[in-house]
Amino acid sequence: MPVDLNSSTLITIYGGSGFIGRYVVRALAKTGCRMRIAVRRPDLTGYLQPMGGVGQINAVQTNLRDMDSVRRAAQGADAVINLVGILFQRGKQKFTVLQAEGAARVAEVAAEIGAGSMVHLSAIGADPTSKSLYARSKAAGEDAVMKAFPEAVVLRPSIVFGPEDDFFNRFAAMARISPFLPLIGGGETRFQPVYVGDVAKAVVAGLEGEAKSGKTYELGGPEILSFKELMEFVLETTQRNRLLLPLPVWLAKVQAVLFSILPKPPITLDQIYLLDRDNVVGEAAIAQQRTLTALGIEPVAIETAVPSYLERFRPKGQFSKRFA
Repeated sequence: MPVDLNSSTLITIYGGSGFIGRYVVRALAKTGCRMRIAVRRPDLTGYLQPMGGVGQINAVQTNLRDMDSVRRAAQGADAVINLVGILFQRGKQKFTVLQAEGAARVAEVAAEIGAGSMVHLSAIGADPTSKSLYARSKAAGEDAVMKAFPEAVVLRPSIVFGPEDDFFNRFAAMARISPFLPLIGGGETRFQPVYVGDVAKAVVAGLEGEAKSGKTYELGGPEILSFKELMEFVLETTQRNRLLLPLPVWLAKVQAVLFSILPKPPITLDQIYLLDRDNVVGEAAIAQQRTLTALGIEPVAIETAVPSYLERFRPKGQFSKRFA
């Protein structure tokens, strides 16, 4: 059921303080609706407040492992959004706990309170048969959401880019200090990077009924590029001359195991498994009009947005163009 977004509407956003969350909050703030941001650390969400008016955005402490806290965060909400996701496991933050069991709790609570709509963020590549635990947990989360809240809209983005992304920024930082960039498995895996602002627009479309309830939408940008081509784009944008070094999968796995002891590993074994498959919008989604363009959203290309935030990685920063 579509939700009328106005000042009397309350939306609960689980994981609303993350990379994608901040753009969803900004997009919803323009509609005038009130938002309850359900996060583990409400004290760290102050940067969200200026995006809306006084009292429009409020954060509440929520732990997806605790059903009572999940339920409290949703009380009185007209719609629910679940954006919770992690890129690697650490401590109690496990893929299955957050992306499968946590998603199930959010959907069950949304059904309990009679929410008008629910939008669940998953990922292209979600697959119950994948070697990647990340992909399997995403698939389990989708299944749980649809069982508990059949009218939910599921969004599956490819790699999401934007000023705070963990993809282009990571490899640009690597190129600043490393003489080479690794091409795992030769760098042939294809991606369809999607702008974070477009993902936020899709979330709003899911709430307002522009997306069909009970359907899964795959979100990709206007270009399909190989991993090698993406690394070439990073080097060209940052004006760095680095070797693109093909790295056998077996060697990448060994490195990933060694890197696993780091607080924030540059690559994990699970991510290497993900690189075995293309990460692009499927033919079925295109044929059935379950894409960004079907929602009336013209996707932003990487050339339009990425250079503006990668210029800081150039040898002379923002002045490189002027004095190069």
